[in-house]
Amino acid sequence: MAGRGKKLALNTITSLGLQVVSVICGFILPRLILESFGSDVNGLVNSITQFLGVITLLDLGVGAVVQSALYKPLADNNTNMISKIYVSANKFFRRLAEILLVYVVLLMIFYPMLVNKSFGHMYTALLIAAICISSFAQYYFGIVNSLLLNADQRGYIQYVAQIITLILNTFACYIIIKLGASIQIVKLTTSLIFLLRPLFLVFYVKKHYSIDPKITYTDEPIKQKWNGMAHHFASYVLNGTDNIVLTMFSTLGNVSIYSVYNVVIIGVKNALLSVTNGFQSLIGEMLAKKETMKLNAFFGFVEWFLHTGTTLVFGCTGVLIVDFVRVYTYGINDADYIQPLFAVLITIANAGHCLRLPYNILILAAGHYKQTQSNYIIAMILNIVVSIATVKMWGLVGVAIGTLIAMAYQTVWMAKYDSKNIICWPFKNFLKQCGIDAITVIIASLATFKIPMLSVSYVSWFLLAIEVFGIWLIISIVINTIFYRERVLSIFIRVKRRFVN
Repeated sequence: MAGRGKKLALNTITSLGLQVVSVICGFILPRLILESFGSDVNGLVNSITQFLGVITLLDLGVGAVVQSALYKPLADNNTNMISKIYVSANKFFRRLAEILLVYVVLLMIFYPMLVNKSFGHMYTALLIAAICISSFAQYYFGIVNSLLLNADQRGYIQYVAQIITLILNTFACYIIIKLGASIQIVKLTTSLIFLLRPLFLVFYVKKHYSIDPKITYTDEPIKQKWNGMAHHFASYVLNGTDNIVLTMFSTLGNVSIYSVYNVVIIGVKNALLSVTNGFQSLIGEMLAKKETMKLNAFFGFVEWFLHTGTTLVFGCTGVLIVDFVRVYTYGINDADYIQPLFAVLITIANAGHCLRLPYNILILAAGHYKQTQSNYIIAMILNIVVSIATVKMWGLVGVAIGTLIAMAYQTVWMAKYDSKNIICWPFKNFLKQCGIDAITVIIASLATFKIPMLSVSYVSWFLLAIEVFGIWLIISIVINTIFYRERVLSIFIRVKRRFVN
């Protein structure tokens, strides 16, 4: 267990570090693009990125299934089976990279006809070409190596590599934007720098794993290869539909507004996700070894920790996000970035994404892809239908409502499924946890939502954030001490040991 604990700590720390760097870099570059190129260009970049992301649909959920398939052979140190899974997955993703090239050519021809006609066809097509390079490299060189490292609880290797490339990219883009480079050159620079990470992973895996690239197999080594399809489609829809719907049925200005709020939300969400990066592989190992008692105890802690963390972090985000956007977009007047109702709805929707994490992690670790397909399909349909039906009438608010409804449905369904089919964990525990989340949000929101920001500046916002976070933290500790005394005390004891020792 000591080895597991060390890997979990390394994965958690480096992943959290990655998210901190991602958030900082994610604030610097979009602001530079807004200042130098305007809201429409910022919206165009985000829209193209989302359309290029459509190619991930052709992954068909195989990536998640590959990672699940690797848990047992890694736990058993079965090098032969690891090689078979690796080779099979590599063939699939290289074919996908070739399809991506065809898709990019079609996108370069037809996408410019969809968007703002003030951008020339060649201008938009060259921007698509510049952005797509890193996506191609990811599928052709990097993705199978990433999955292998994640499954082996060595995700920290790729997180460190990603931190380095993000910092390099931010410095490089800052310099060339200040020198007056075009947006196409800026994005080409990003793509070339991001090539470094998948190339590094190729060398690392070749050096540290005994993969036989020439191994042959008669039976497909990746069981349930196509059963992750519904999960994958739903995941893409829940995370990527909003930008595409806004591009097709609204304006690039609204895409830009959405992207600015999304930078904040994604940063917060990814910070929470980073804490869980080691959880799935650890739970997968426990399930493979049938360690039921340890699994139940660990899952109970994970559920409480993620619910409490989500409530605290997203609660503060809901109170602070509009004021942050006010400061972030100060001086940019070509779009109305102050959207309080949209801010609240998109915050709640993404909080729902994080509340479902413990249940989704358990499903993926157990490999229950086929059994849970209906849930993902229904959530996907709900999001698409509601978003398209409401975007014309309510714009940004409409797409946020679609995401919120889909997330709420999926969270409840997953919690119920897990309690019946994977783990002996009563559904009433989930309901109790949600009730405590709601009590915390109501009390803390009433205590903080009227606190004013004294001036439109980062210093003023930072002081407001400290005050709001302090109040939310105290209220969260008090309420959880009443209902989950043992868990709160265990956290305090761990923290005390860490500092005392």
